Amino acid sequence: MQLGVIADDYTGATDLAGMLARLGLRAVQHLGVPTNRAASDADVVVIALKSRSIPATEAVEQSLAAARWLLEQGAPRLFFKYCSTFDSTDRGNIGPVAAALADLLDAESVVFAPSVPENGRTTYRSHLFVHDLLLSESPMRDHPINPMRDSDLRRVLAAQVDEPVAAVHADVVERGAAAVRAALVDASAAGTRFVIADATSDEHLTTLGAALADARLATGAAGLALGIGRSALTERSTAADDFRVPAGPAAVLSGSCSAATRRQVARHRQAHPSFELDVRALAEGDAAIDEAIAFLQTHADERPLVYSSSDPDVVAGIQADLGVDASAALVERAFGRIAAAAVDAGIRQLVIAGGETSGAVVNGLGVRSLAIGPEVDPGVPWTASGGETPVALLLKSGNFGQDDIFTRALDTAPTGATR
Repeated sequence: MQLGVIADDYTGATDLAGMLARLGLRAVQHLGVPTNRAASDADVVVIALKSRSIPATEAVEQSLAAARWLLEQGAPRLFFKYCSTFDSTDRGNIGPVAAALADLLDAESVVFAPSVPENGRTTYRSHLFVHDLLLSESPMRDHPINPMRDSDLRRVLAAQVDEPVAAVHADVVERGAAAVRAALVDASAAGTRFVIADATSDEHLTTLGAALADARLATGAAGLALGIGRSALTERSTAADDFRVPAGPAAVLSGSCSAATRRQVARHRQAHPSFELDVRALAEGDAAIDEAIAFLQTHADERPLVYSSSDPDVVAGIQADLGVDASAALVERAFGRIAAAAVDAGIRQLVIAGGETSGAVVNGLGVRSLAIGPEVDPGVPWTASGGETPVALLLKSGNFGQDDIFTRALDTAPTGATR
């Protein structure tokens, strides 16, 4: 193992694993902390948690358990992966988890770099941008669980940790890895171990990766992991060549309410049958779940779509009536049951949109590990579960992917016997 990764949600984990597989590295993703030993042929081992929006104390406990397992397996360095839009609450969980991991590893400097330029996420003067909009002006300001209304990451992080936060701005990154390392040393000497790093290009991330080549801990989105991969990990050339997903009927399940996913849902509905889950109906019993399952069974050969992706105003109204946590729990439970029934009915390929939805589906299927295959769009790879009934899973972050990703993913799935 060359790198151990702790990810705070399932789609974020596959995002990172897919990007490193792009380099030719063999990546394996576990869902939760494993009880067995790590695969001997894995270059990168990713532990995916559902820790982004749970209480901070629980997120810290789970992340430390994952870190200790990875270290026991011989991981020489750890990476804490969170969303490229720095999704978090005012009190966590990015800061508390990073602080706990830094304490575990005695890390003197911890870099925070959420930039993924190829997906339109960049950081400049410690402010996070989504394409040409500040984070606080992007659709993320209306995220139903973790609305992000401050673009200044130093301020966001400082609210979560009881220590100062420094910055390495783009002009320092432009001067190269040695300048970045010197800035980190200066920050540490001044008693500051947490540092927000600017990155507005892939070249910046490669520079940061080189600067952190010997670091025991780094944090960020998949872009920084890719930079570290280019600089510090031994690449292969054929890691994904033998990857295959099981052939069979396919379906799309979408619980994300992001603007990108709503466009993708609208596009898929033009050519394929669709069923909208009514969240208020879910609160009244299981009839809506049973209807969705029957719909999938009837249209199994037509790439059907089941979705609960609504506009922010609609979501806000549902949350006002049912509560934020209660409405989210209803949707997650529904998708977990629907996915399990779909697989029982013979569906073998599932495209899932949304981090929370992906977690619910994977847990509903009882999947514990995934092989990582080729990307369909940046940060969105095909994966395959093992076991007696292997299933192909494309776990897509709500904000990722082009408008036609659902159909394009299914058209290009590398079918055959799984590795």
